[in-house]
Amino acid sequence: MQDEIHTETFVENYRSALSNAQLQKALAIATTKFTLGRGMAVASVGDEWNLLRERAREIKEHSIANLDHYLGKFAAKIEELGGRVYWARDARDANAYITGLARDRGISLAVKSKSMMTEEIELNHALALAGVEAVETDLGEYIVQLAGERPSHIIAPAIHKTRGDVADLFSEKLHVERTEEIERMTALARRVLRQKFATAGLGVTGANFAVAETGTIVLVENEGNIRLTTSLPRVHVALMGIEKVIPRLEDLAVFLRLLPRSASGQKMSSYVSFISGVKTSPIDEGPEELHVVILDNGRVDILANEHLRESLYCIRCGACLNTCPVYQKIGGHAYGWIYPGPIGALLTPQLVGRERAENLPFASSLCGACREVCPIKINIPDMLLHLRHEIKEDAAARVPAPARASNRLGRRLEALGVKAWRAAMKTRRRYERSARMARLAQSALGNESMLFNRWTATRDLPPMAPRSFREEWESRMLGTNNSKDKEVK
Repeated sequence: MQDEIHTETFVENYRSALSNAQLQKALAIATTKFTLGRGMAVASVGDEWNLLRERAREIKEHSIANLDHYLGKFAAKIEELGGRVYWARDARDANAYITGLARDRGISLAVKSKSMMTEEIELNHALALAGVEAVETDLGEYIVQLAGERPSHIIAPAIHKTRGDVADLFSEKLHVERTEEIERMTALARRVLRQKFATAGLGVTGANFAVAETGTIVLVENEGNIRLTTSLPRVHVALMGIEKVIPRLEDLAVFLRLLPRSASGQKMSSYVSFISGVKTSPIDEGPEELHVVILDNGRVDILANEHLRESLYCIRCGACLNTCPVYQKIGGHAYGWIYPGPIGALLTPQLVGRERAENLPFASSLCGACREVCPIKINIPDMLLHLRHEIKEDAAARVPAPARASNRLGRRLEALGVKAWRAAMKTRRRYERSARMARLAQSALGNESMLFNRWTATRDLPPMAPRSFREEWESRMLGTNNSKDKEVK
């Protein structure tokens, strides 16, 4: 499974993305549409929007701080309602449980709703190895599955594809006449997927929220495929990260107003499903078995880091991706794993290892747009800065002793330089004298001297003007006054 992580090639990935004109066009159209939709949806709430964000943050902060209590309460309620709970340490553990369940029940076909968590553990691959066909039923996920790709956006998996791309894909994979009409392409997918729903023995979903008070799994969608995934197969598996739990059903109302507006610019998602236990009689709707897999997979380590714990507040709305100037240009696949954009730059190094994804936290302008649009007010820029610091500290610890000594010398010289700059800035006379000396040094050494070669490798060092602004101003004013004096005489 680790072969599917390509975070180490981020530089090559983004360069390729920047040279892909078709990708640039698709990203511009989609992110603009999402951003405008979110703006209008938020405006419809008015001043209450910030109050909702504050309340959501309080709930998340409380939930994460008391995670053991609420997870235990949620698990107990699930089992009380006839479901089963499995605590998975990592991806391998979760996959082993789900594939074992399918094997024991004699299941050969599984239908899936869109779930970043199943992408994270690469469940489709694990099911295939176990002889189980896994079919994505969200239209966007179905498209990328047919293409043999990964999602490039948290809520819009096929955001990188144009209508023509999808038409070509359906014609090739489904062996149908090519069409670019949205209605006809949707009907084609629906016809194929309806047959899968009717014969699948296993339905797999994620969980948008897990309510501890009632043992309820909450799922939001716009296509209706989750309703079929959770009601037609006889076995339902819900895979959730430990951070998905919230205390009360009352708290859910806050998130259901924030999530759709932030994600797709809707006041409310078309479908909101509340899964509470299994059906109690043959005529009821729902599965005969409900299995809830609660996954750690590195989240406990994030919880233990007080500087980065806030990243667990994320509700996967994708708003930070749509507004990010970096994501808008390179898309999701460039990040090399399933979580792209600002939140991906933050989460991925923590989940796959800092060494494997050390470039991602630096893939940000730190403009703060992600923080402004986040419905939970997650301070992504500050955490990216802290993660950069951690990565640099880890890298420094791996440097051989001679190189560490050289780095220490460099830091001392840098500190001396800062002290000298501070001293030069204290008085006007010192400032003017130091500026003259800097101009002389520039004249003698040039901009690209060894003194600046590392700094100028990635940025320009503008040359200093021949004289200061004050000198230029006085010269011009003096010249103007002299010419006026001559006219008077």
